[in-house]
Amino acid sequence: MVINTNVAAMAATRSLAASTNSLSSSLARLSSGSKIVSPEDDAAGLAQSIRFDAQINRNRAVQSNLANAIAFSQTQDGFLVKAQSALDRMSELSVLAQDITKTNTDRSNYSVEFVQLQSYASDIGTKSFNGVPLFEDYHPIPAGYDGVNYNGDSVGKEITVDSDGNKIELNSINYNGHTAAGGSGNWLSQHFGINRAFHGSGYARGAAFGYYGLDITNTTSAASALSNVQTAIQSLANLRANVGSNLQRLKFSSEQVSILNENLSTANSRIKDVDVAEETTEFARYNILVQSGTAMLSQANLLPSMALQLLG
Repeated sequence: MVINTNVAAMAATRSLAASTNSLSSSLARLSSGSKIVSPEDDAAGLAQSIRFDAQINRNRAVQSNLANAIAFSQTQDGFLVKAQSALDRMSELSVLAQDITKTNTDRSNYSVEFVQLQSYASDIGTKSFNGVPLFEDYHPIPAGYDGVNYNGDSVGKEITVDSDGNKIELNSINYNGHTAAGGSGNWLSQHFGINRAFHGSGYARGAAFGYYGLDITNTTSAASALSNVQTAIQSLANLRANVGSNLQRLKFSSEQVSILNENLSTANSRIKDVDVAEETTEFARYNILVQSGTAMLSQANLLPSMALQLLG
């Protein structure tokens, strides 16, 4: 039995310090909800979690871009619907103007409405979305999509609307895939940690929207106008079908981004999120160890005083 060195107290102090540190770490994990409170907790897991967080944030931005691209295309289609209505009415007026029972005055009245519809159709080409022209040459709408690469043809059609060769270009969205540095951009190439990118840039090209030179003031010109308007209607129908297919593709892309983000978040959660039930059990264990360690240290500190009893 010695007085100067209390080995038992030193051992109790060491054990108590370890239990206290473990209790503090457990408390920090429970209060933060994260298993990785500091880098030393899981250095490799922290690095992977940081990459996941960055990719998840990028995908959220991608979802915003896709939503804007969908809204842009829907706005285009809305104007194309109105252009279709105008063309339908123009074809109807062209037929009415060919009625031999109509006078030139009647045809002039039809022509007034016909000219107004031409003006309306031409005005559609000046419309914009958030300051970006809907029917202009090459205005990109970055869609962005980790994991997808598209290469598509222009959905536009050049429509001849009169006998003089005047044309209307109703080009909508053209999606061309561009691979960013760091990955191939293959569809569903979901390998964690690889920087894959899709930038489906939308283009609204061409915007002549000009229905010029059409005339229904006599039966001959009305017949010619009808032929050209019918061609324009067919081309517009094909164009709307292409716009619709692009919208469907964008919506599928948006859904895929959501699924990808869900899977990334699940993987990230397994790395950094604390299991509250498991950690609460550990917290209770460390709490008991701290209490018992404190009690034993108190007892160990009494050992040197027992040596005094030998001195009588």
